Amino acid sequence: MKFVQIIDFETERLEEMRQLVAEGGQRSAGHAGGPTHSMLLKDRDKPDRYLAVIEFESYEDATRNSDDPETSRMAERLDALSTGDRVFTNCDVVDARDLA
Repeated sequence: MKFVQIIDFETERLEEMRQLVAEGGQRSAGHAGGPTHSMLLKDRDKPDRYLAVIEFESYEDATRNSDDPETSRMAERLDALSTGDRVFTNCDVVDARDLA
């Protein structure tokens, strides 16, 4: 079953975060078990609030990815760029479809 993690965070340093995430994506390219899709959403009503939606093939893949020391280092760097705490929501994908 596909798995999605939603990360709710605030930052005034979005471009630095995006660069860090892009570098992490380049390092993990070609490695099985990493994220398969991601989306970054900006809250229109609250400046500096964002939601990152990260998809994995399974919960087990997401767990292995979280346990990777490189992922932990990147998370620490992202924490330093965030304002306040990041909030994580873990979801099993029950239904997904393309509507267009």
